[in-house]
Amino acid sequence: MKQALQWNAFLAEGLGTFLFFFIGIGAGYSLVHETGGAVGLLVALAHGLALAVMVSAFGAVSGGHFNPAVTFGLWVAGKIDPIKGVIYVVVQLAAAYVAAALAFYAFSGRPDIDSVTAVPSLGDGVDVVKGIVIEAVITMVLLVAVFGTAVDKRAAKIGGLAIGLAVAAGILMAGTLTGAAINPARWFGPALFALDWDNAVVWIAGPLLGAGIVGAIYRFLILPEAEQEAAAA
Repeated sequence: MKQALQWNAFLAEGLGTFLFFFIGIGAGYSLVHETGGAVGLLVALAHGLALAVMVSAFGAVSGGHFNPAVTFGLWVAGKIDPIKGVIYVVVQLAAAYVAAALAFYAFSGRPDIDSVTAVPSLGDGVDVVKGIVIEAVITMVLLVAVFGTAVDKRAAKIGGLAIGLAVAAGILMAGTLTGAAINPARWFGPALFALDWDNAVVWIAGPLLGAGIVGAIYRFLILPEAEQEAAAA
């Protein structure tokens, strides 16, 4: 029975990642001809709402990571077995590629879609170092939401709402600067499909750095206090 539940977790992680990315990438394709600030808002909402739904739906099964950076942050905090974490990351990357390929297929045939790959890119004036810093900070916002609403035993359990809002906020802030992947898999799926590896370190190192910092802060400073309070209650 325990083995079946483990496979259920991997299945939930893959399905949730696929649905999350398909909606997010598809939103970008749907708005490819549009211009103006409303586009960023709509893409941010699409990602944020899709993630909120997936975390709420699958959080009880797999934890609702859907992001190698989240898995890494939880590993740093000692909240996931390393082997399970590695499998999660493999599943997330595979699901991201399938989502990118299927989204491209679903929208192919529309004018100019062939020139759009959904691979995050650096904006004007943003170099690799700035890109890493931006991705790290917006990923920290996401990880604070994860730990603060889903991991900390003192937190109000509000489903995936805060986590989805954290992603939406990150996209609104950094969408034009780095593409606001906030997630190595969100970059990897489209990048593998398009074979576009430009500035890859930004969307790998940035999110992992931000997640690692927050994971360490919670492991050594915040969660021990939460566990002591829970034991005393």
